Amino acid sequence: MPLNRRTLIAVSLSVTFALAPLRLTFAASPAPAKGEHGMVVTAQHLASEVGIEVLKKGGNAVDAAVAVGYALAVVYPNAGNIGGGGFMTIRFQDGKSTFLDFRERAPLAATKTMYLDKDGNPVKGASLDGYLAVGVPGSVAGLEMAREKYGKLSRQDLMAPAIGYARDGFILNQGDAASFAGSADRLAKDPAAAAIFLKPDGKPYGIGERLIQPDLAASLAAISEKGTDAFYKGAIADAIVKASGAKGGILAKPDFEQYAVRELKPVTCTYRGYEITSSPPPSSGGVIICEILNVLEGYPLSYLGAGSAETVHVMVEAMRYAYVDRNSALGDPDFVDNPVSKLLDKAYAKDIRDKIDPFRAGVSQDLTPKGFGESKETTHYSIIDDEGNAVAVTYTLNGSFGAGVVADGTGILLNNEMDDFTQKPGVPNLYGLVQGEANAIQPKKTPLSSMSPTVVAKDGKPFMVIGSPGGSRIITITLEAIVNVIDHGMNIQEAIDAPRIHHQWLPDTVYVEPFGLSPDTEKLLAGMGYHLDLADQTWGQAAGILVGGKSLAEIEKGGGARYNGAIDSRAASGEALGY
Repeated sequence: MPLNRRTLIAVSLSVTFALAPLRLTFAASPAPAKGEHGMVVTAQHLASEVGIEVLKKGGNAVDAAVAVGYALAVVYPNAGNIGGGGFMTIRFQDGKSTFLDFRERAPLAATKTMYLDKDGNPVKGASLDGYLAVGVPGSVAGLEMAREKYGKLSRQDLMAPAIGYARDGFILNQGDAASFAGSADRLAKDPAAAAIFLKPDGKPYGIGERLIQPDLAASLAAISEKGTDAFYKGAIADAIVKASGAKGGILAKPDFEQYAVRELKPVTCTYRGYEITSSPPPSSGGVIICEILNVLEGYPLSYLGAGSAETVHVMVEAMRYAYVDRNSALGDPDFVDNPVSKLLDKAYAKDIRDKIDPFRAGVSQDLTPKGFGESKETTHYSIIDDEGNAVAVTYTLNGSFGAGVVADGTGILLNNEMDDFTQKPGVPNLYGLVQGEANAIQPKKTPLSSMSPTVVAKDGKPFMVIGSPGGSRIITITLEAIVNVIDHGMNIQEAIDAPRIHHQWLPDTVYVEPFGLSPDTEKLLAGMGYHLDLADQTWGQAAGILVGGKSLAEIEKGGGARYNGAIDSRAASGEALGY
């Protein structure tokens, strides 16, 4: 018998919370960390400690974010960086907000076809491995601009912990050691990287061993003393340019000298009375999160239930339509006229809802625009201070340990961010994203990103700070954490730990984390025409803070801790710390 809408909703309700392992996730999730004066949540416990100490010393959330950024470059080298770039969303205590874009840029010598062979086909690995894959780094400029404009403490104070960990070393825990083991073969291909991250016998450092990085300590000390000039105009840039020229790259000194951070207006939207503040282009994150939320606002998700077939159906369809827009229309605002106002329009979301068949899966190929032909190794951290200033930072080397190369004498791992550009319209990148001309390679252009550092407010006060790594899945990870708190009543830790789904238009596949859906829900979705990829691995490492209680229910009752922090249970080395 064919399902009518009422029957479908009834069936969905019968499997509401039917992802039985989700209940187990709730039971297994630790209680969120609590604090009354400040909260720092990062993917590496030592970096979290650095951030908390800055807050205790009188620094604000921006100061803590800067100190954490440098600390992660030492203690979380697979993603923390000064050889990459990223984004910072700041919401100040007075309700105003700003956004810093310190993303990597294409070198001046970059060309649209630089990764294609003579027949116009992508050269395998060219945009991922070695110096040709490296974009001009922005992290040092971004962290220093944030500190100068919005911080309170000195650069020397904020960089001292990172310098200490690089000079004196730190002891690896299980998560640290696993990241080295997983990339040992890749790191071994570059002598300078191997000399730092592998032992003399070529094996990776293990649990309980100390990693010392003297060259990185010297580079950080130079930046601490001389500021951004040490990185962009001095010996560090010279060393990177020299190595690039000797090993097939195209970086030149003017690439570093001309790098500039952009301060932009964040993307904002509303969802069920909450105000979302997130990343604007050149990130697609804020725009696409808002577009999806606008679509979902028309559905009673809390009534339909987390993990029900109906909830998954409408979420996937909203993702499908939004990722078409992401992959075809968005790019660096200095090069592309981004249709942001259209994509944020509630009327546009209604048009999408009107096109969603309540009974059947959509077909991605049917949505291909006319003329149309990112990794877990990003990291996110969330911070809030005693005054209520909230900072969300996502920065990246792109792939694990970036391009896998270190310029001799610098100790600095370099990114492989050039892969985030469209090498050729219609050809997938590292994350399977099929993108268009708006994201084509051009000199000094910033590749389109999915990074989504986000702050949510309610009634003019901070409510939630959230973000995650995860390549093209960053958007849906961040989205689902927000929906889990607002619609499904989960506490911040449960919302982050809950199994995830993902759809990005092409390939036309719904990715599902292990135990993410019940067998009954999977059958219903398959019957609607969905192709499910039941993953054998989890993805993302979200870091979140909820203000006023651990969950919406506790906030509404009053009496909860002021700050409640959660680091993803998928993050083996992370920690949420409050005071």
